[in-house]
Amino acid sequence: VVAGLAMGVVIDRINRRTSSVVTDLISAASIAALPIVDLITGLSLGWFVLFGIIGSLGDVPGMTARETLLPAVVRHSGVSAERLIGLREALGAVALLIGPAIAGVLITALDGSTVLWITAGTSFAAALITLLIPHRVGSIAVESLETPKTSSWAQLRQGWRALTSNRFLLAVTTISLIAVTVLAALQALVLPVYFTVIEQPGLLGFVLSALALGMLVGAGLFAALGPKVSRRIWFAIGLIGTTVGFALIAWLPSPAVVLAGAVIVGAASGVLNSVLGVLLIERIPEALRGRVLSSQNAIMTLAAPAGIMAAALLVEYATLELAAVVIASVWIIALIVGLASRSLRTLDAEPSAPREVDPDAQQ
Repeated sequence: VVAGLAMGVVIDRINRRTSSVVTDLISAASIAALPIVDLITGLSLGWFVLFGIIGSLGDVPGMTARETLLPAVVRHSGVSAERLIGLREALGAVALLIGPAIAGVLITALDGSTVLWITAGTSFAAALITLLIPHRVGSIAVESLETPKTSSWAQLRQGWRALTSNRFLLAVTTISLIAVTVLAALQALVLPVYFTVIEQPGLLGFVLSALALGMLVGAGLFAALGPKVSRRIWFAIGLIGTTVGFALIAWLPSPAVVLAGAVIVGAASGVLNSVLGVLLIERIPEALRGRVLSSQNAIMTLAAPAGIMAAALLVEYATLELAAVVIASVWIIALIVGLASRSLRTLDAEPSAPREVDPDAQQ
């Protein structure tokens, strides 16, 4: 979380292609260090913790750096924001589908920590692919740079105030935060307990596949049809579809219904994440993009473990069924925010002046 927040300031100061490449290299190096240590001294839990911390300096900041590049890619490529974001979400779903399967095959075929070289290689490959983007695409417009330079702490606070003072950004962040919390709690704790109780733990892996399949369908539809349908309609489909999916999962009637709910949640999430991604491209000012997105990503990093802990306490001190219902019911808050918030009613209109997003702009 700290690394993500701090790097937001850096991303707003340097070429964003450069920051993306550097953070991917940090991630690659932190993973590659594990098999090296294994060859020299052998691995223990402490090494995983150490390089996990080092890797975090690249993971969350890297995600932010790539997101800050998206508006420039849209401008320079001629591809619409709807198509680009839809394709990104669809490719993410494909990765979720095939990644675990590939990992399982590699772990079976290779000895010890050898597979980690391949894992590190994926981050290194990401850095190399990013270098194919022209350097000028990652440049920050001169007029967007802040003059005179303020301290890093002041810039960090400015980005945080920009996020919390803008109604649109606050509403979007609230919806995303709740989605991550609920999905993490259900997927990482409630459903593993459920499948264990019914003595079918092998079905748990199919939940991830069902989510990924749904995401692929939802994001694919948005990529193909995004500009042809009102964004407000896409947004409503995403919200309502997620509500239906969570309700089916929380009911826990049978594995088949739970998996169907996972497909629906995945499809609705693919649509919802895509339309929100397009809106964020348009409505965050260039000068604040790194800090606003890093603040959002830092909050999301905390959301998943918080949701899992809450679910664990409910399962431990109440019942599995109550835990599922309570966790899924939290999504109702996101549904109300999405449907009732005034800032989310005119999604197809041009965004308001950046002054609303940057509270210090008038000073």
